[in-house]
Amino acid sequence: MNEPEPIPLTADPLTYEAATARLEEIIKRLDSGGAGLRETLELCREGRTLVELCAAELEAVGQGLEELQLGELVARLEGGASA
Repeated sequence: MNEPEPIPLTADPLTYEAATARLEEIIKRLDSGGAGLRETLELCREGRTLVELCAAELEAVGQGLEELQLGELVARLEGGASA
């Protein structure tokens, strides 16, 4: 069975979308039962790295959204104070 090529983690920064797509491939491979012990270990390691990357990306986006909402709130408050 052809196993999917791992996405190199040392190349260009991996996007959230590419990381989640690779995680889906890893899960399918693990669920298939066709991976040997060493391959399973490597897939789990890669998966953990990808999960950490995705979590960090989600955290950064969430922080950005919070900052935008705070900025909008301040703008509304300042607009209301000058009216």
